[in-house]
Amino acid sequence: MDAPYDLTGRVAIVTGGGTGIGAATARLLAAYGADVAIAARTVADLERTAAAVREATGRRCLPVPTNIKDEDQVIALVARTVDELGRVDILVNNAGGTRMGPLRTLPTKGWDASFDLNVRSAYLCSREAGNHFLAQGSGVIVNVSSDAGVYGVKGGAHYASAKAALQMLTKVAAAEWGPHGVRVNCVAVGGVASERASAAWEVAGIDPNDIAAGVPLGRVGRPDEVAQAIVFFASDAASYITGQTLSVDGGPHIGGIDTA
Repeated sequence: MDAPYDLTGRVAIVTGGGTGIGAATARLLAAYGADVAIAARTVADLERTAAAVREATGRRCLPVPTNIKDEDQVIALVARTVDELGRVDILVNNAGGTRMGPLRTLPTKGWDASFDLNVRSAYLCSREAGNHFLAQGSGVIVNVSSDAGVYGVKGGAHYASAKAALQMLTKVAAAEWGPHGVRVNCVAVGGVASERASAAWEVAGIDPNDIAAGVPLGRVGRPDEVAQAIVFFASDAASYITGQTLSVDGGPHIGGIDTA
């Protein structure tokens, strides 16, 4: 492979593609030659990001307003991508999130909503894109999880459980679809200063420096740093990697005394 990151001729779908990690991923995929469909609910964000991607890279970027929790809209997203961009080769299940709350008072609808957004949506998108991958004998799925799914997080039992489920979906899909030429991997994200995360931290009165204090690299991450890992998995550079979850979080979380 002379150019393992060359994605020329490939088509990607990025959910949650209007802002943050999704927008950074769409830009980077396009920079390496892919045409991209970006999906989210906020039309203004999609159109702004699509225009920026087209201007920066010259690649096609198709904004598709989509509620990925709605099965019919997910089916329409994949169908429109194939109709307008010709095929689909890469799926990035990036959309996700939650509202935190203690387990004792967590309402059932809050639990269900977290699984709908973080797991069910990825299943729907994977199933629909997977039909094309299996038919053509190739394809890549990259799921975007969280360190919450690796280590857990107090006040987020629903979110941590959903993200852990997404990581197991990654492993099982990789095992089932690997013989058909389909790779499935996952990125577990730590504290990343995306637009929405930064806004949420501000509302909650959280200082990013407090988050960074527990990170070996001593800072929060950037959306483009997560995008680099996603594009690695999407490219031929990761051609013999599947079923894995990679933490992009600034380093391991280890307790104990300071030996520096």
